[in-house]
Amino acid sequence: MGRIGRPRTYHLDRPATNAEYQRRFARKRAEELCRLRQKLAQKIYHESRRHDWETPPAVFAEYDAEFHFTLDVCATAENTKVPDHYFTPEMGGLVQDWGDAICWMNPPYGDQIGQWMEKAYLSSLAGATVVALVPSRTGTAWWHAWVLEKAEVRLRKGRITFEGALDPAGFASVAVIYRPFLV
Repeated sequence: MGRIGRPRTYHLDRPATNAEYQRRFARKRAEELCRLRQKLAQKIYHESRRHDWETPPAVFAEYDAEFHFTLDVCATAENTKVPDHYFTPEMGGLVQDWGDAICWMNPPYGDQIGQWMEKAYLSSLAGATVVALVPSRTGTAWWHAWVLEKAEVRLRKGRITFEGALDPAGFASVAVIYRPFLV
């Protein structure tokens, strides 16, 4: 059957009936809730505007008491843990020779973390001792390539609240220790 009454020729984007209005409202509400849930999940687990979080002094002191670090390979002048010897991003710690130093490494937690772990492993084969504070991401390619069966892994209890952060990190951290000639 056809429509009863005069055809609608204005405000085509407006719902004509209360039922249409309710369906449109429910659809928009569901889309907004879905978008907010996705945003919340990303914010908590996967999103960070920075990759250069500074190690808290207490966490560093715990490892420094055992290892007595001589080089900070991932630092800036503001956040270095070994003030006399460190590599800044401008110096390019990945291309520097770490020699036989005892290195502290809190690498950027972005896409480059695999390159930093490879450098740490190769430097240990050349004589360096490297202690890396990294997220415990055991399912990643870099973990399987450069940590598994190549280094000592020390689990940490709880989550670290990095310097400048309001809340603890959304992941557990581990200390990965590469010792010279440990294969």
